[in-house]
Amino acid sequence: MARSTTWSFPTAMRIGAGCIDELAATCVAHGIANPLMVTDPGMRELDTFARVMAASGRDAPVFSDVRPNPVGGNIERGVEAFRAGGHDGVIAVGGGSALDCGKLIAFHAGQTLPLWSFEDIGDNWTDADPDGIAPVIAVPTTAGTGSEVGRAGVVTNESEQRKVIVFHPKMLPVAVLCDPELTMGLPRMLTVGTGMDALSHSLEALCAPGYHPMAHGIALEGVRIVLDHLPRVVSDPGDVESRTQMMAAAAMGAVAFQKGLGGMHALAHPIGARFDTHHGMTNAVLMPYVLEANRSAVDATLGRVAAYVGIVGGFDGLLERVLELRTAFDVPNDLVELGVDADAADEIAAAAAVDPSAGGNPIPFTHDFATGVFGNACSGSLGPVT
Repeated sequence: MARSTTWSFPTAMRIGAGCIDELAATCVAHGIANPLMVTDPGMRELDTFARVMAASGRDAPVFSDVRPNPVGGNIERGVEAFRAGGHDGVIAVGGGSALDCGKLIAFHAGQTLPLWSFEDIGDNWTDADPDGIAPVIAVPTTAGTGSEVGRAGVVTNESEQRKVIVFHPKMLPVAVLCDPELTMGLPRMLTVGTGMDALSHSLEALCAPGYHPMAHGIALEGVRIVLDHLPRVVSDPGDVESRTQMMAAAAMGAVAFQKGLGGMHALAHPIGARFDTHHGMTNAVLMPYVLEANRSAVDATLGRVAAYVGIVGGFDGLLERVLELRTAFDVPNDLVELGVDADAADEIAAAAAVDPSAGGNPIPFTHDFATGVFGNACSGSLGPVT
């Protein structure tokens, strides 16, 4: 791959080692003269963030009150900082939490209605004032969520203990700088969790029953890239080429899941809201249990996926590869190992059944079905839902 490459789909993207050095010029190109830097407290202390700050060409104010699973209060305080500083844009730096928080701050800073008014239900997004949405430049430092190419942000409503998706077309960042060198210092656990999140996006998009052949094709190649390159990155964190490929796969998964997600995310959202688990790692734990539960509806589809990526044995071969990856990456075998209380089945299933992602599951994700999958994922029972 060339040192850096320019893409214009789904937004203006620059991908390649060293492309962060174009940050200052990118701000100028999009008319951002006074940006607010949004990141998380851990990232703020790293040399990686210092490099991004240097590349911005300015001593921009930084907002870092961002939890691993952002809550409404994080957004409210970010909006206060944005307004107080008279900012005209956001540079969001970090993983999915920081990127989502940055996008939500830029979105909500110019609105008058409460944040929860814009939950992604029906056409709620049309109630937003589009002129009040500030531009965002996204600088991902992980390869998994794909938030850098998303038109929504996920935030936890603490009073209701549930994750809420806020959507608006103008939340899509105006520019993205995917520099694999910024992911070099990522801890192994986060490399695994975010990488498996990218895999879950593409797999669930492939299994979703909706008609979207473009997203389906992108998801197919996204699976291949993750299966080829995530093991290389985990074993050799300095592999720049594979880190670049994983950043591409992350963006591809997020583009693909406009076709739909499914049971992994429908369960991961309330589990994360209730137990504050890492989203990508939660999907990694849930993955084989959801795939097995959906087997009757996706056997042929995943058989074709297996053939495309060079796996023998159809659905069973692909499932075995997923299990092998989890073992090699030290992913917990069940949700209890992740810190989830198995007795919360009814609460989690009730939330999962009405989660927006549930609609993309190839088998109706009813309360009973969600309870069965959750139970299997807690007990480590890889079998049909009973």
